[in-house]
Amino acid sequence: MQDAAARAVVPAPVAAERATRLRMAAPAHGGGPSERRHVPHEPEELCEAGRALYARALRECRLRGDAVADAPCLLDSGLLHPDADDPDWLLPTPPLVALPRLLAGIEARVARQRGRASRLASAFEPFLQLAPAAVPDTTASPVTVLKGTTRIRRAVHQALADASHEVLGIHPGDPDRPQMLPHNEPWRMADFGERGGRLRTLSRPESAFDSLPSRAHPGRPVLSCEVRTLDELPPCLLIFDRAIAFIPAVDDGGIVFELRSPALVGYLATAFDIMWRLATPLFRDDTPRPPVHAVSQVQRVIARMLTEGHTDAEIAHRLDMNVRTVRLHVAKLASLLGSSSRTQLGFLIGRSGLLDRHA
Repeated sequence: MQDAAARAVVPAPVAAERATRLRMAAPAHGGGPSERRHVPHEPEELCEAGRALYARALRECRLRGDAVADAPCLLDSGLLHPDADDPDWLLPTPPLVALPRLLAGIEARVARQRGRASRLASAFEPFLQLAPAAVPDTTASPVTVLKGTTRIRRAVHQALADASHEVLGIHPGDPDRPQMLPHNEPWRMADFGERGGRLRTLSRPESAFDSLPSRAHPGRPVLSCEVRTLDELPPCLLIFDRAIAFIPAVDDGGIVFELRSPALVGYLATAFDIMWRLATPLFRDDTPRPPVHAVSQVQRVIARMLTEGHTDAEIAHRLDMNVRTVRLHVAKLASLLGSSSRTQLGFLIGRSGLLDRHA
């Protein structure tokens, strides 16, 4: 046993020379399955074939030289070495000897990398002194994934607080998808309006009124807002000052992409502008207010019934008049208020103050 233990550790130069001879002498198997299964790797890594063969060598105390053909990495790592008395046999290096050797190799490489990092940092010291103090951060990701309602709202609120002149939004009116813009917090929108901000919103006709921000306080100015409608719209979109955009990543709006790439945000803003030109205006802040005597009492009654959702035929039946006559009155109201659609007319009637006036 003492002789075996003495043979277990062979001086490194001698072991390397004998290992080289064994590799050259090992059968190549004609490119057979064993050779194709083994993939070269770092000496400190143990592949499955190497683990199995090393465990077998420890159990049997030695292996024939041709056994290493399935795991030549064991010779490279020093886990197997030729027997000093019989080079045709391989002996396993005891684990307590092999492990420190392999760890030493890793630590040596780490030390070399640290030395390279230190030299690189020293080389950059004069460059850092020459660079300006304020350098834009080009490492920030142009796309950030926001998950969860709380995080999404926080990011949108911050973008609104930082915006100074324009917010573009698409609000399709899907009841299953929450709005990203805080319409239910009018003070935020009012603060944006006081900074001179302007809101432009695209919505479907049936949900256009839900896209309007409510007034924060009677004493505060109304946010400059314009709404247009399209029958078909993509999912929600928010663009702040054409610098930051938010788009949904999933159908339920639970995950949102925050985009800060100028190219991506610019593309979305251009698409919004194209849809905006194709859309039908719902209202502007400068809604015409016709003179008191420009609208007859009958037209005021018709206007009220329009806002209640009645059709021309229903209005004609209730007022005991011809449908054509009702349509003439509706056309005059549309002309006075600058309306181009029935949905728009209903809103303009309410905004113009016609229903609050008395003949």
